[in-house]
Amino acid sequence: MISVAEGRDRIAALMEPVGTEIIPLAEAAGRVLRAPVRAERDQPPFAASAMDGYAIRHADLAAGATLRVTGAIAAGHYQPSRIGPGEAMRIFTGAPLPDGADHILIQEDTAPATGRDQITISPGHETQSYVRPAGGDFRAGHEIPAPRRIGTAEIGLFAAMNAPRITVSRRPVVALIATGDELVWPGDTPRPDQIIASNNFALKAMFEAQGAEARLLPIAADRPDALMAVFDLCGDADLIVTMGGASVGDHDLVQSVARDRGLDLSFYKMAMRPGKPLMAGRMGRIPMIGLPGNPVSSIVCAHVFVRPAIDALLGLGYTDLDIRDASLATPLGANGPRAHYMRATVTIRDGTPHCTPHPRQDSALLSVLAAPNALLIRAPTAPAAAPGDPVKISYI
Repeated sequence: MISVAEGRDRIAALMEPVGTEIIPLAEAAGRVLRAPVRAERDQPPFAASAMDGYAIRHADLAAGATLRVTGAIAAGHYQPSRIGPGEAMRIFTGAPLPDGADHILIQEDTAPATGRDQITISPGHETQSYVRPAGGDFRAGHEIPAPRRIGTAEIGLFAAMNAPRITVSRRPVVALIATGDELVWPGDTPRPDQIIASNNFALKAMFEAQGAEARLLPIAADRPDALMAVFDLCGDADLIVTMGGASVGDHDLVQSVARDRGLDLSFYKMAMRPGKPLMAGRMGRIPMIGLPGNPVSSIVCAHVFVRPAIDALLGLGYTDLDIRDASLATPLGANGPRAHYMRATVTIRDGTPHCTPHPRQDSALLSVLAAPNALLIRAPTAPAAAPGDPVKISYI
């Protein structure tokens, strides 16, 4: 058996970024940027008002002063104009400042004057200029580097940079193969000795949330020819993920059939609970990860090993797990020789995350995985721990 860290390193070595495509900006949320985006002009392209009020000269800012209003400027309706000493122009948020103006007097700091088209500056007025300088956000040529996952802020920024189309990673295709005579599809009528396939649906949701295109392939029966036929459907995949059949029992055929198809096995067996019968390698050009068949084992291993692999395919590199510190809420006995990823619930009390491991850690219990929100990560041979001791967690 190899350690979790070595297994992650070996899987990382199997992954190469997929190709790219150019898509409309409106379709880019959640995708991975693969080429830099450069601004075509300054933002804002002119000195702009940050508030509704009056554009004036800072030299005229004095309580009680009266200014003559010479016009008005609305956003998107600018006409070349200038103000001189003692003059002001009504201005609205986002509108360009007229020539000669360098200050916005907000409307709350004004009062009507006795004369027509005049204002008086109120006592206690603000001194902040409320001017957004040209290029204050970014300048022409400003570059957003790649790779990076595109979120809400990036979408708005790219639009402001006038980038209607951007280069992203294409969605890597992950072929999902559930194996076993005991499995039937949801909605089918199982025999008394069969169960409903669930791992493939859970992993499809996980991988697609990560940015992949996950394909549910037919369930492979426990026969070499059946598994071979499903492998035949994986020719355009970027990653093959099997569930079950990775052990060495009489009906565990994944490794032997994959070897017959040219699998170059990187490793088999992981010093981890749950997830000991984990395997990985490369079948021709396609990396392959064989997950355990128990639902919890499959999902936990996918969280630890496959989600980072999808990031690597997307060009982000084989990402680290988001591991955080927490305080143990209940006592734990000493751990065995394998790293243990325990299902646990983390709650925040007094600003500190407190971690309570679930009392049932059977790797077949999906209901247990659905209730907790984290994995409590215990190192091999970790000693017994008491409430209040520090522990490591990863949210799921």
